[in-house]
Amino acid sequence: MRLGRIASPDGVAFVSIEGDGDSQTAKEIAEHPFGTPTFTGRSWPLADVRLLAPILASKVIAIGKNYAAHAAEMGGEAPKDPVIFIKPNTSIVGPGAAIVLPSSSNEVHYEGELAIVIGRPCKDVPASKAYEVVLGYTVANDVSARDHQKNDGQWTRAKGHDTFCPLGPWIETSLDPSDLEIKTEVDGVVKQRSRTSLLLHDIPKIIEWVSAVMTLLPGDVILTGTPEGVGPIVDGDSVSITVEGIGTLTNPVAAKK
Repeated sequence: MRLGRIASPDGVAFVSIEGDGDSQTAKEIAEHPFGTPTFTGRSWPLADVRLLAPILASKVIAIGKNYAAHAAEMGGEAPKDPVIFIKPNTSIVGPGAAIVLPSSSNEVHYEGELAIVIGRPCKDVPASKAYEVVLGYTVANDVSARDHQKNDGQWTRAKGHDTFCPLGPWIETSLDPSDLEIKTEVDGVVKQRSRTSLLLHDIPKIIEWVSAVMTLLPGDVILTGTPEGVGPIVDGDSVSITVEGIGTLTNPVAAKK
């Protein structure tokens, strides 16, 4: 099932997205998408509504340096254990929303990633049961102000600006995430291309590690890390990240006004 959030003339709603291509339809879900969704009976052609971020998380937890080649390009060794950091939920935006470049930064980078969406409250989840707490997967862009990252010596400001966590276009609930292609394009030029099979710490290990630290709630998002090829984005660019089996997340880039 593909789960999304839309803005329609009737308001904002969770939906199940059905069909392919121009015939896709958004079927309204009553209340929330967790567990077994029920439907209101209302639906819209997908072309007639606007896709929003598919979930509004209580928190976004990200994994740093989770591809060996990316760790190397950042000038460090691959970490033995997962390195986690938090992005505020106010950084979340949906497909088509602008990534707004802060005036205080001159070096903002894209980072294409596979994102995990948690489906139920959980704590201390063993790796063997990790998939039981997953609602599905979506596409993410862990936008980062590199100069802030270098100046501050930690990552909160660099990763936490409003609009620095695009998510979408929807959540795919029926997916094997173990070997998916990730591709990032800027203005149609491929900048990143890798596979989730190259993750240093796989999804079960990530969920085990993070849930040992903090309780995860339905809708929480875990970013699994970006492959090599990160680089700058500037005003007027368009960033598209495609994860095999899910779809493409595209966002324009704009200077703060």
